[in-house]
Amino acid sequence: MIKEKILVVDDEEDILELVRFNLSREGYEVSRATSGEEALRLVRSEMPGLIVLDLMLPGIDGLEVTRCLKNEHNTKNTPVVMLTAKGEEADIVIGLELGADDYITKPFSPRILVARVKAVLRRKVEQSRDETSALRIHDLVINPGRHEVLVSGKPIELTFTEFGILNYLARRPGWVFTRFQIVDAVRGEDYPVTDRSVDVQIVGLRRKLGPCGKYIETVRGVGYRFKE
Repeated sequence: MIKEKILVVDDEEDILELVRFNLSREGYEVSRATSGEEALRLVRSEMPGLIVLDLMLPGIDGLEVTRCLKNEHNTKNTPVVMLTAKGEEADIVIGLELGADDYITKPFSPRILVARVKAVLRRKVEQSRDETSALRIHDLVINPGRHEVLVSGKPIELTFTEFGILNYLARRPGWVFTRFQIVDAVRGEDYPVTDRSVDVQIVGLRRKLGPCGKYIETVRGVGYRFKE
């Protein structure tokens, strides 16, 4: 099977080589860049399937590179895995808000990095599937076509916004989403969705889902995810 092309961006040669070696060993085609400007040029010319991106780069930093990519039609859906020494909650939130798909702090385990890259690429494929198809997770069934949710075979009455949040999170298991990302993805017709009201929606959703409410996990200081 042909694997994706991956661009690794870092200004430290030893990090570049470590990441390149481990990804190449998994069969990925890896290209490298040492600055933000070079990264933007290579992304636009090579269109990699995923970018492993350091934040502290000479010239254009990693956050600005991400902002540029997410604002361009041809590159806005290219997954970005941030790999950086900046590990504060605020840094992680900013990265996710800009559209990063994952965030790994240095020092890091090469095995974990490879696993996270594989997970992001797998989710990229899953995301392309029809979002209107029925989804079953253990005792939970979500049917967007019927706007129906079943828990252990019993229908659960959800508002438009609650249903949208559940469907959005459940189809991206393991992904962490900030409140603002959830607001952008789910525009409720029955509720004025704001970043603060997302918490209220999640509380009500968990209560209505009963035992299946445990699938929606809180990521402290960041947001929410659906248990993988």
